Amino acid sequence: MKNFSLAAAIFLFFGCNTLTPDQELESLIQAYQDYQKGPNANFILGDYSESKFEQRALLSDSLLTQLKEINTETFQEDDKISYELLEFVLKEIITQYKFKTHWNPILSDAGFHSSLTYQVRPITNKKGALNYLKKLKAIPLYIEQQSELIRKGLEANMGQPLIIFKGYESTYEQHITPTAEENFYYSPFLNLPTPLSKTEKDSLQAAAKKVVLEKVIPSFKSVKRFFEEEYYPKTRSAIGVSETPNGKAYYQSRIDYYTTLNLSAEQIHQKGLEEVARIKAQMESIVKEVEFKGTLKEFITFLRTDSQFYAKTPEKLLKHARNIAKKLDEQLPRFFKTLPRKPYGVAPVPDAIAPKYTGGRYVGTSPESTDPGYYWVNTYNLPSRPLYVIPSLTAHEAVPGHHLQGALNQELPESIPQFRRNLYLSAYGEGWGLYTEFLANEMGIYTTPYEHFGKLTYEMWRACRLVVDTGMHMFGWSRQRAVDFMSENTALSMHEVNTEIDRYISWPGQALSYKIGELKIRELRTLAENELGNKFDIREFHEKILEKGTLTLPLLESQILNYIQEKKSN
Repeated sequence: MKNFSLAAAIFLFFGCNTLTPDQELESLIQAYQDYQKGPNANFILGDYSESKFEQRALLSDSLLTQLKEINTETFQEDDKISYELLEFVLKEIITQYKFKTHWNPILSDAGFHSSLTYQVRPITNKKGALNYLKKLKAIPLYIEQQSELIRKGLEANMGQPLIIFKGYESTYEQHITPTAEENFYYSPFLNLPTPLSKTEKDSLQAAAKKVVLEKVIPSFKSVKRFFEEEYYPKTRSAIGVSETPNGKAYYQSRIDYYTTLNLSAEQIHQKGLEEVARIKAQMESIVKEVEFKGTLKEFITFLRTDSQFYAKTPEKLLKHARNIAKKLDEQLPRFFKTLPRKPYGVAPVPDAIAPKYTGGRYVGTSPESTDPGYYWVNTYNLPSRPLYVIPSLTAHEAVPGHHLQGALNQELPESIPQFRRNLYLSAYGEGWGLYTEFLANEMGIYTTPYEHFGKLTYEMWRACRLVVDTGMHMFGWSRQRAVDFMSENTALSMHEVNTEIDRYISWPGQALSYKIGELKIRELRTLAENELGNKFDIREFHEKILEKGTLTLPLLESQILNYIQEKKSN
């Protein structure tokens, strides 16, 4: 074992002889949190050296061994939850290192280089400007480290398939600008805050121009060379991850992690087919309701092509999204006891990443940040952004979906360990997001049959994911078969269908989390309603879902079962 955690390991080894079980757990959590703390001065954007990943896996293995030796019989509820979540997280770190996932930090709609976009925020003071300059100066080392890891992945035949990279050049070429002022990474310096003097502004802008010209633009030139001269020629042709080395075992590990349940690819595939059939019947009833003269397939074509369903300008799309967001805001007290303190904004997806990006996404901030959370709406390619799905998208990404859940998670009491306040598990978070699309119906957000159809097409989209993700990664489906299945069963635009399928190819298993999580939450709600009858309170139920923060689905089920028993006994 490396000496990276020797002091911690010795302390824990000798200290545990005199500690109580809850103190042992606390010391292990503290050791994990200390290691997870932010980057040091030498690695402003993080240390992505091979040795760092090895250290992290070795520490996790050591902590997991010690964790399993703790006697948990006397634990109170929060300690039991912390124990299980720490075990889950440590196992995932070890699994990721075993399968060398750090050698493949590239997705169809994201990547090591495009993730730098999230560092670009408005500058509110001089300290913020100086910190941002440090990040820009750190980009060359970050790019160099990531490139070295990816080369190892290519040698191990772990690269992504070439088919997902259509249009990918947009993720780096637009940052190779003739001048610093035209560069996206310079943009925060265009509107410096008024408290800064002219001299300070001039000095900061001069420094920013220098670092953009000398560090940022050359870094993206190296990214372009790397992809076009090294990466693309070595990509694989097979799209299914099961066809890569140890691929089947890796895909099962992704199922285990992203669903937090003990499920096989076969079970998930079958559940997806059942959900598709169920939702399709509801879709067909709406076709009848609007008296459309044609089949479901023809109705979907009508929705994709009729101009009435599309905004004419990016501003109109954003205004529509903000209007829906405000309607959802006013309904929150009727359905939730606890609301987050941090607000959120509605903003367009940055141009730098929009072409390959999904229709919308939530971007959170740290609790100490003065920035709000953001619900991003993709205004690129307006004919692919139907208005009838905006209510579902808004509920999912803003409130009562990701912003409400994520902000509450960060605002958990300090008695909850920090790692839990920062934790995100897709089965819980994305399951909640999809559940809130269903909840928005009770909030009265869907006002036309077309918006109801939009809700169904979003639910169908997530049901189709169960089929196409397992189909491509385990059952040998071609990309075209997956595209056809998705386009025949949803009203997503063909642009979105294609970007989504590429995303599933590049990110095995993650797409399963939405529907699996939503099904569990709806199952638990139905159980609570049936068991409690007139004692059921929707605000109390949601409080129980959210009050402990991010959970695995088995832990969430335990929470609700305990709630039902307590409520029945009162």
